[in-house]
Amino acid sequence: MSLVRKLARYTFVSAISTTVSLAVLGALVATAAVTPGWANVIATGIGTVPSFELNRRWVWRHRGRRLLVAQVLPFCALSLLGLVLSTVAVHAATAWAASAGAAATTRALVAQAANVGTFGALWAVQFVVLDRVLFARRPPALAAAGRTRAERAPTARAA
Repeated sequence: MSLVRKLARYTFVSAISTTVSLAVLGALVATAAVTPGWANVIATGIGTVPSFELNRRWVWRHRGRRLLVAQVLPFCALSLLGLVLSTVAVHAATAWAASAGAAATTRALVAQAANVGTFGALWAVQFVVLDRVLFARRPPALAAAGRTRAERAPTARAA
């Protein structure tokens, strides 16, 4: 698949996962169901699931088992980095908006802007890491090295 096509698909997946995350974030902040920081944690966690699956299956065309060590954990680490940075930004932005006397809807929009700004800044870096490391096509011997011992174990055949 060409780099341009992969980048276009990655952009579409980002739009989907961002829409999911922002909808959850906005609803939680506007209703004050949880603090803005926790709202961001919940929203990012929910948005990470479709992001991983769509990137893995649709953008990078990986099928079969998910490799815990080679794919899932590094993807979660990238998401965690974005989560930490965006949570700090969301907390700071909503604290500023609250001190300025902003209404709940405005605070929700400020939280969403801080979230998008942070993840937007990390977007290109994540694409390179996903393309060159996590979902890079490897020769079979190297791909096997990323699997756990249980995943590499031969299956028993029926007698």
